[in-house]
Amino acid sequence: MTDLNKIPVTVITGFLGSGKTTLISQLMKNPGGRRLAVVVNEFGDVGVDGDLIRACADANCPEANIVELTNGCICCTVADEFIPSIERLLALDPKPDHIVIETSGLALPKPLLKAFDWPDLRSRITIDGVVAVADAEAVAAGRFAPDPAHPGDASELDHETPLSEVFEDQIACADIVLLSKADLAGEDGLATAREIIAAEAPRPLPMVALTEGVIDPRVVLGINAAAEDDLAARPSHHEGEEEHDHDDFDTVVIDLPEQADPKALASKIAALAEVQKVLRVKGHVAVEGKPLRLLVQAVGARVRHQFDRPWGDQPRHGRLVVIAQKGDVDPVAIRSALA
Repeated sequence: MTDLNKIPVTVITGFLGSGKTTLISQLMKNPGGRRLAVVVNEFGDVGVDGDLIRACADANCPEANIVELTNGCICCTVADEFIPSIERLLALDPKPDHIVIETSGLALPKPLLKAFDWPDLRSRITIDGVVAVADAEAVAAGRFAPDPAHPGDASELDHETPLSEVFEDQIACADIVLLSKADLAGEDGLATAREIIAAEAPRPLPMVALTEGVIDPRVVLGINAAAEDDLAARPSHHEGEEEHDHDDFDTVVIDLPEQADPKALASKIAALAEVQKVLRVKGHVAVEGKPLRLLVQAVGARVRHQFDRPWGDQPRHGRLVVIAQKGDVDPVAIRSALA
C-alpha cells in the first residue's frame, strides 16, 4: 500500500508519437478527483507538447502545476533539471495529489526511476507506476523489431537497432502497457502488437487498448507499484552505464513562412518519412487568411493537422521540429522538401 505521506508519481513513457501527450490531456480532463501536477519533457527546443498540456490547464491542474523541460532528454538531465522541477512541485500550496511525468519519446525510463532513490525525494514521493504507451499499429508493423527487414528472425535478436533498444527499455520498465491508436491498428494489429510486446517484456504485463487517449483514470493512476523498490526487475540495455546519450538520433528545426494549403504541406511532410526516413515531425504553422495556429503532428507518414488556438500577440512564424536517426537528418534536403 502507498505511504499516505508520500505523493504518488506516474511516469508515462513511450516512443515518439505514441500518444503520451494525448493520454495526459485526457487524464487532466478526468483525473478521478485528484489535483494533478505535470512534468513534460521534449526532445527538441520547440515545446509543442507543453503547449498542448497547458491548453488543458484547469482547477484540477492549474498552469502553475505544469513544468516543461525542453533542454534535452529527462533521463540525461536528472540532477540539473528534473530534481529541481520536482522540488518546485512539492513546494506548491496546495500540494498536488498526484504528479504525472511525460518523458520524451527517446528517454530511457530506468535512469529516471533511479533518481527517485535520492534521499531528498525518497521520503516524499513514490513511483505509483510506469505506464508505457505503445503505438499498436507501428508495433504490429515491425517498426521496433531488432531487424526491421526481418522482424521475426530470431537470429537477428542480438543486432538491436536504436529504435528497438529504446522501445525494449520502455517496455521493460513498465507496470502496464497502453496500446494506443487501436482504431488504426484494428483487431488483427492489436493481436500482433500484444504478441510482440509479450515476447519482449521481462515479465507478464497487463495491456489495454485505447483510442485518442481515453481511459478510466483508475487504470493508470493508483497502481501502487512503488517501482523505486523494484528496480532490479526492470532491466535496461544501458545497465551500469554512467551516462546515456542520444547520438543515434538528431533533430532539426525548420522555419516556415505562411502556408497557402495545409493539405499540400501535409503531403510534403508525409513524403519525408519515406524519402528522408523521418520518424517524427511536430510544430505550428501559419496559414494564409487564418487567425488560428495550425498544429502539425506526424509519426512516420501518418500526418495529422488541426487549428488549435489564435496566434494572438505571437508572430505568425511557423516552426517544425523534425526528428530522425543520426545520418538521416539532412537539413538542406528537408528544407527543400518542405519549401
